[in-house]
Amino acid sequence: MLVDAALGWVNRLLVGEDWARERLKAFAGQTARLELGALSLPLAITASGYFVAGDRNAAASVTLKLPADAPLLALTDRPALRAATQISGAADLAESLGFVFRNLHWDAESDLALLTGDIAARRLLEGGKQLVKWQQQQAKNLALGLAEYFTEESPSIARHQDVSTFCLEISNLQEDLAELEKRVTRLEG
Repeated sequence: MLVDAALGWVNRLLVGEDWARERLKAFAGQTARLELGALSLPLAITASGYFVAGDRNAAASVTLKLPADAPLLALTDRPALRAATQISGAADLAESLGFVFRNLHWDAESDLALLTGDIAARRLLEGGKQLVKWQQQQAKNLALGLAEYFTEESPSIARHQDVSTFCLEISNLQEDLAELEKRVTRLEG
């Protein structure tokens, strides 16, 4: 069910992108396997340039191994997701898939406008973006507040400056101890 929903969403994006379907048509019948932990999803490419669920037992032309945090990265940092994905198999298919997924974008406002109208869709998306920015800022403020509390108010975490000062004092003590040992050795001799 989840696989069908994901395939439906990707194919929905491909409907409006003739260039992407044309690029995928050259690889009709080939299979790409997406791996995320124990989840393995074979995707077959149709003659019309869409994706369908592939045969789980068939050998894949390309394997894309996604990092464990792929769902989060897909929403927050797509370039990091692309960089962390391990690709093996046919280079030409991998390059085409990479190009299509890099350049395939969802026009959320257009889809939302079909349900709510143009003005409401624009305002809902802008409100959503502002909400996400607000949440990110609040998370950053919380992290900074906790860091300040644990370093200043209830020092259970040492500040960088304090650690550097401590290391410098230890180094000075070691030098003084070495000098004292030299003096003791000279006095004994």
